[in-house]
Amino acid sequence: MKNKGSLTKILAILGTLLAWFPILAPFLLSLVSYIQGRIFHFDYLMPAELFPFALVGGGLLFLVARWTRSRWKLIGYGLVAAVCLPVFGQAIASVTGLATGEIEPTGWEWALVLVIIAAFVLALVVVAVGGILLVRDLFKK
Repeated sequence: MKNKGSLTKILAILGTLLAWFPILAPFLLSLVSYIQGRIFHFDYLMPAELFPFALVGGGLLFLVARWTRSRWKLIGYGLVAAVCLPVFGQAIASVTGLATGEIEPTGWEWALVLVIIAAFVLALVVVAVGGILLVRDLFKK
C-alpha cells in the first residue's frame, strides 16, 4: 500500500469519525435523555437526519481508499447503498401514501419503509466499519 502519509491518515480518521457520528448519536442522546429524565427516548430516524455527516465522511473515506487502493469496494458499495436506499424508501412512502398521510403508518407499507430504513443504517455501518479497517491498514507497519 502506497500513500500512507500523515494527510492520508488524518483524512481517514476524520472520515471514519464522521461516518460513525450518525450511527452513534441516537444511542448517546438516548442515554443522556435517560440519565436526565429517567425516560428512554430513541429516535430511529436520526441517522437519516444526520446523513450529510455520513456522506462527507464516506466521501473522504472513499477518496482515501481509492488513493491507497485499499477497501475501496467495501466503502464505495456501502456509500452507494446509503445514498440510494433513502431515495427508494421515500419513493415507496410517496407511492403508498405514507408520505402524505393518506394511510396510517401500519401494515406492510410501513413495515417495508422500516426495513429500508434498517438497510440504510446497515449500509452506514458498512461504510463506518470500512473506515475502521482502512485506518487499521494505514497504521500497519
